[in-house]
This record gives sequence, structure tokens and C-alpha cells, in this order.
Amino acid sequence: MTMSQVKTVVQDSASVVSAIESRFSCRAFLPDKPVTRQQIDEILRIASCSASSTNTQPWKVYVLQGDRRDALVEEVCAAHDATSADSSLTAEYGEVDGYYPAQWVSPYIDRRRDNGWGLYGALGIGKGEKDKMHAQAQRNYRFFDAPVGLMFTMERVMGRGSLIDYGMFLQTLMLAARALGLHTCPQAAWNNCAKIVMPFIGAGSNEILVCGMALGYADESAPVNTYRTPRETVESFTRWV
Repeated sequence: MTMSQVKTVVQDSASVVSAIESRFSCRAFLPDKPVTRQQIDEILRIASCSASSTNTQPWKVYVLQGDRRDALVEEVCAAHDATSADSSLTAEYGEVDGYYPAQWVSPYIDRRRDNGWGLYGALGIGKGEKDKMHAQAQRNYRFFDAPVGLMFTMERVMGRGSLIDYGMFLQTLMLAARALGLHTCPQAAWNNCAKIVMPFIGAGSNEILVCGMALGYADESAPVNTYRTPRETVESFTRWV
């Protein structure tokens, strides 16, 4: 830490809070409004300031734009259609990595369900409309039309503590994007197609896919971007000891 970091005073605390509170999982972007290399570099530079245990910095980032982004989108969407028609193909494309619990329990399953139906409600998708659900799920694999796709990996040798480090890195990255007027959507869905993604981006066999992320300018006219997830009160998750 340098003296300048020690002495720095955050003069505009309201902007810091605004960046945090205005971050949400954006699910509709403006495809024709480009994000520059300079912007991406700056976001990643800021994110690199994130804390990590013993300064291990376990993150590795792959940036997808233009034709390469589009090629991955088409390949993964084809796989998604195939698994929808034949669920036995799921293991062929994804990795079993324990991202979600083996068995869901309350209150987490309740929040998950509420989130799903709240999102579908914003999109006008009702229960049993499987084709519409499939199409919306596939929007993940199109990066919700964002012009930039990011893939995050780390080496298999790292422990679960590195995932905590990674969470801080991703949050910092998303807040840095807000500082530049951009929005993001962190995406676990890409893990279902890790066996396609990893060789496509040139990741080594010693790496695992942590998640993907869409980056771009939000489509402010899209109804899906009006949906906001509810948050628990501080009292519900805090115990003073």
C-alpha cells in the first residue's frame, strides 16, 4: 500500500454508493453501441486492485468481441438446443463443478424460485410455457446482446478460498463498469457449456471456468431491465455478538 492510498479521502461517497446500488443483472443490452478496448482495459485495471488472500490474484480473464464472440454464441446456442431436445447430452457439454447445492433447502430455494418467477413475470412468461423459457434461457448464451463477453477462469490447483477472492474481483469489475456508465450480467449459465467454452477461448486443461459475464450499455427500453431482485433486511442476516 502506498502513502497515497493511506491518505486518500473518498470525497464523493454518494457516487460510490450509487455505483453499488445501481448495479443489477442487466438482461438486455444495446448490441450496436460498442465498448472500446480502452474502456475494457480500464475496467480490468480497476478490478485488479481487488483483495485476494496472500495476494494470489487467481483470476484469468478472456475477452470476446466481434466475430469470435458471435462464433461462440452460435456454437453454444446449438448445444443448448440439442440438450433441450435430448437431456442426456448435458454431461457432454458441461462440467460437474458443484456450483449449486446438491440439494436445495429453505430459504435459498425459496429465493431462487421467487427470482425465477419474478423475472418471467417481467417478461410475460407464464408457467408451462417451455418454449419461451428455453428462448429466455438461451439469451444467456447470446450475452443478452451485449457486444462484449467475458470468461473467467482459475487454475484447478487453487482452493475454495480463491473463489472468495474471485467474488471480490468480479464485484469490483462490475462496479468499475458502472463508474464508466456500463452495465453487466454475471452468468453461471456458461458453466453448463464449459467443455465448449474452454477450448474455444484457449484455456488450458489446468483451468476451470468460474463464470461468464455480459458487458455493455443497458437497453433502457427493455421491460426485463425493470426487474429488481428483493433484498433481505440487515436485521435478517446480522447478529450482534
